[in-house]
Amino acid sequence: MTAEELKAEGQQTGNMEGTDITPKEDQGVLKIIKKEGTGTECPMIGDKVTVHYTGWLQDGSVFDSSRDKKDKFSFDLGKGQVIKAWDIAVATMKIGEICQITCKPEYAYGAAGSPPKIPPNAVLIFEIELFDFHGEDLTEEGDGGIIRRIRVKGEGYSKPNEGAVVEVKIQGSHNGRVFDERELQFEVGEGESFGIPPGVETAVQQMEKGEEAILYLKPNYGFGNTSYEKFQVPPGADLEYEIKLKSFEKAKESWEMNAEEKLEQGGLVKERGTQYFKAGRYRQAIIQYKKIISWLEHESGLQQEESDKAKALLLAASLNLAACYLKLGEHRGALEHCNKALEMDPNNEKGLFRRGEAYFGINEPELAKDDFSKVVQLYPGNKAARAHIAQCQVRIRQQQERERKIYANMFQRLAEKENKEEPAAVSQDKVVQSDVEMSEATTSSENPEQKEEAAESMATDA
Repeated sequence: MTAEELKAEGQQTGNMEGTDITPKEDQGVLKIIKKEGTGTECPMIGDKVTVHYTGWLQDGSVFDSSRDKKDKFSFDLGKGQVIKAWDIAVATMKIGEICQITCKPEYAYGAAGSPPKIPPNAVLIFEIELFDFHGEDLTEEGDGGIIRRIRVKGEGYSKPNEGAVVEVKIQGSHNGRVFDERELQFEVGEGESFGIPPGVETAVQQMEKGEEAILYLKPNYGFGNTSYEKFQVPPGADLEYEIKLKSFEKAKESWEMNAEEKLEQGGLVKERGTQYFKAGRYRQAIIQYKKIISWLEHESGLQQEESDKAKALLLAASLNLAACYLKLGEHRGALEHCNKALEMDPNNEKGLFRRGEAYFGINEPELAKDDFSKVVQLYPGNKAARAHIAQCQVRIRQQQERERKIYANMFQRLAEKENKEEPAAVSQDKVVQSDVEMSEATTSSENPEQKEEAAESMATDA
């Protein structure tokens, strides 16, 4: 768009056109749709949006353009990553839409401007085309298992922590059927007892008071691969939740508790974790045992009696975490916590046994055999360890047999390749003739050759 075109469209100070889209209705951002988009949905707060844009000053001079850079621009909507006018305008757009917005300074770069291209108190004009938007991934792994879209932004910056008491309003659905609709109060970490899937608990800890959001959960973050009869949800179901965080009361953080409180609470959550473990609720048990480690792992300056109690709680928590991860088939997690337990007690029977199981689970039978053998050496009555040694020996023999076959096949292929190479022979007879005599020249031959050479786990109770 040229300066002349801008003038023709009336985009001059005091003669700005378009629909006011500001929440305050103060004419701060005026929008003109130049091409209608498709669909019914617009981006929500926190969505990753992808656009092309061009920006002009009021005199028609271009100060920035993604099209000139030949690269689309992406940002998280409503997170303050762009000027206010953009957060407001893009939230009103549909995919494929092209719009023009005119922004007053207070919705752009204000009194300071953005030197050298944008002067102070500049009214700016943008053309924006929306290509795509998608929700925010809340998983640590970034696997798309928990996608959040914020419908209404919350208040402040504080968020619930592990153990916080939260009051929420939820609506859960599957394939368009609402299966759960209620208001309830629960402690974060105890949601499973109330029919709250782990993905919802994870999301709640990233919400602000008053926030309203839509969650999309994959089965691993929902009710898993088993059916949830109470809600008539089938196995492996993708879930959708609408949730409002009405209020919450944060639990005490580690730094807010003294040593006595940490030890007291550590004993309580250990018992709670054990109850979860016995009930087969291993994820919930893990949450409890991890609290002990977060509270006590780096605690210093304890009296001897307190230090002994802390060490006992940390050892129990590490061993029980290993047992939980073994039950879940997550052997590397089990290995990590076995190693922590064995740092505190190198000859611990459960620590060595469970580490052996973890090694076996990641297909390291030699290392597993070493741990089981040490258990038998230190604790001769452990029959389970003897049985595991036999399993390790079978696995080791199987691995050796596979390796033998691999090498045998490799050498066989090399031999076949050699047999296909025929010796090359080059011979040349030279005969010299003249009018008076004939003599026979010598014969030579060469024969070059080239050769190539190369060379299941079982679980125990906590």
